[in-house]
Amino acid sequence: MTLPPQSPPDGAVPHVRVDITEELDLAGLSEVALVLDRVLALAPREVTIDLADCRHVDAAAIALLFDVHRRLARRHALLTLRNPHPRIRRILDTARLGDTVAIVDTPRPDGPTARGRARVTATPPAWEGS
Repeated sequence: MTLPPQSPPDGAVPHVRVDITEELDLAGLSEVALVLDRVLALAPREVTIDLADCRHVDAAAIALLFDVHRRLARRHALLTLRNPHPRIRRILDTARLGDTVAIVDTPRPDGPTARGRARVTATPPAWEGS
């Protein structure tokens, strides 16, 4: 039985992009997992993880990506992996992640992008404090 897609909750973030700029492996996974937990708390309709600058993933990272996909799918939201290095794409293909998650190669968007470590914080709207 296939259910029709549900509308995301009001106030949901339409799209969040996360750029992975270092190795995605067990050593740094807790930090990335924390950021992704905070991203998912925003209830996005779509999350894109850009892997263009990532040169290594391990089994723990692939498990994390599967988990993020599963959590998004429960809310009828999408995970897209973008621009993996050819070596990383082979690893993702071997893990069959592409069977359930879109893996795309796209040009990078024009304009400035933020570099460095990610931090996601929940800030209440200004009108809530009045």
